[in-house]
Amino acid sequence: MPTSSFVDYIKIFLRSGKGGAGSAHLHREKFVAKGGPDGGDGGRGGHIILRGSRNVWTLLALRYQKHLFAGNGGNGGSAGSTGADGDDVIIEVPLGTVAKDAETDEVLCEITEDGEQKILLKGGRGGLGNLNFKSATNQTPRYAQPGEEGTEGWYILELKVLADVGLVGFPNAGKSTLLSVVSAAKPKIANYPFTTLVPQLGIVSYRNGASFAMADIPGIIEGAHEGKGLGLRFLRHIERNAVLLFLIPADSDDIAKEYSVLLNELELYNPELLDKPRLLAISKCDMLDEELTSMIEKQLPPVEHIFISSVAQIHITELKDKLWKLLNE
Repeated sequence: MPTSSFVDYIKIFLRSGKGGAGSAHLHREKFVAKGGPDGGDGGRGGHIILRGSRNVWTLLALRYQKHLFAGNGGNGGSAGSTGADGDDVIIEVPLGTVAKDAETDEVLCEITEDGEQKILLKGGRGGLGNLNFKSATNQTPRYAQPGEEGTEGWYILELKVLADVGLVGFPNAGKSTLLSVVSAAKPKIANYPFTTLVPQLGIVSYRNGASFAMADIPGIIEGAHEGKGLGLRFLRHIERNAVLLFLIPADSDDIAKEYSVLLNELELYNPELLDKPRLLAISKCDMLDEELTSMIEKQLPPVEHIFISSVAQIHITELKDKLWKLLNE
């Protein structure tokens, strides 16, 4: 997906519709001089609705629609007729979208399933017509309710990529290369940091027709939880991954230290991320002989690990097995 087309954060002004006014009409006919009340109710205002779609991957379309207004409800009419409901505004969003109040940062709803619909802003209720106020002691009410006002304000739509496995590692750790090998995804690959500027999603084929989704999250650096590097912009995508795959190259100066820094950044951003199952993959193992492998293994942190090579495709099947096991535990 081109960098310019991936938008995962939008601030947008929304307004639901105002409810229609109830009618205070009194029935009149040629031979009925004093008919009773027959004013109908007003229609409700239009809602602002979020709908999940698996065919939408980005919030790009909303970048050019900063203000969305739902329709107002119609006024009630004579003969007890109810006003028409205001037109709803349905916003199609990617799966994994979170809606927040821009002022309070309160999470209002989340969309995680295809076709799932949630009302973000309810339209105002229509006012009651005078027909509703008729009673034995008040047989000719000449009043009706006005419609309720709609709701308006600034809201934030934030996308958190949904994937079974999230790739976690420093820039240029080989995450994009691994994703290109295990799936049909074609992320940009080059020998310099921050090649990946947007999350990349790939479907990994497994045994007997099974599959799982893997996301390449742009590289984390020390201080990312404070917004350094790509920082907070992409750390949120890791929150929706079921399993975390830490990727550190075999030629790293200190694998245990790199793993500790990565883990610390996740903890400082959101301590709950440490509750997720995780696996450490040491990449570029085609550079190692048995002696070096044994030496590195003694210095690894106490977490399940595997040595792999994406380019030479060493232990890629075993990696899939381990990930599948973690996903199904």
